[in-house]
Amino acid sequence: MAKGNFSYRIRRTGKDDELEALVVLANMLAEELRESVFHAGFINPHRTYKNLLESSFILDADFVIKGYNANALEVLGFSCEMLDNKPFNSILAESSLASWNRVAAEIPHQDHYRSRLELVFINQDESLVSFYCSISRILGCSSILISTVGCVIEETIDTDGVVVAEAPQLLGGLYRHSDIALMQDVYDYILENLDSTLPSIKELSRIFGTNEHKLKCDFKLLFKTTIYQFYTNERLKKAHLLIQQTGMPFKLIASSCGFNNYSNFLKGFKKCFGCSPMAVKRRGGGFRL
Repeated sequence: MAKGNFSYRIRRTGKDDELEALVVLANMLAEELRESVFHAGFINPHRTYKNLLESSFILDADFVIKGYNANALEVLGFSCEMLDNKPFNSILAESSLASWNRVAAEIPHQDHYRSRLELVFINQDESLVSFYCSISRILGCSSILISTVGCVIEETIDTDGVVVAEAPQLLGGLYRHSDIALMQDVYDYILENLDSTLPSIKELSRIFGTNEHKLKCDFKLLFKTTIYQFYTNERLKKAHLLIQQTGMPFKLIASSCGFNNYSNFLKGFKKCFGCSPMAVKRRGGGFRL
């Protein structure tokens, strides 16, 4: 929070004491600061993916951590001693335990178990961080693989990229700050759901309480691209980083970035980057077992 990232929250103690009260107040302050900064009119249309970290854990049949890659240590801030032979649920926040327990109950009964689940982890500094995880049985044994890819977002805020509410004409012909705030919500929604099919313009209009014409025009005025083109380009940029920095199979990368048709993914990738996915140099990290 001190560095300006108001997405993090301090883990609550659950006790009825002064420390718990301070934690609640600090989390509320972070929420207020986040909303205040946003509603003051700060907006930056140049946020993009900077880096990706593929974190993986290998669990035994009793869901005890038996292996992990170096990124898992970096993301959570743990040492090897803090992860070796520890129950996986010991690094999960209380809010994720019920979901994890349901999955743990299903895994032993399905040799080809595979699912995706959002889990909240406890960092070494006791802060909480959320990831969408892929959970699957390793074929031919009882071990379980849990993997996730965390995105590091690059913010390139400068004086030209910041719009303030007091400006007579805010940006690109938009005059109301509420219009810009709405388009920023649409922008963030698309970034957060790149692995899903983009809703139609009609459905997006319903979700954000506006009309189709205004949604299309205002988004293009603000971000200089159409909604669909922005969605496609961001998926391809994410796929490019996954290819560079992980060892995931190409078809799995395409699927995880929302491309249901692999041929369309290959065509779009080549058009965007001038080369096929196979031509991108890969440098995925290995496991510590």
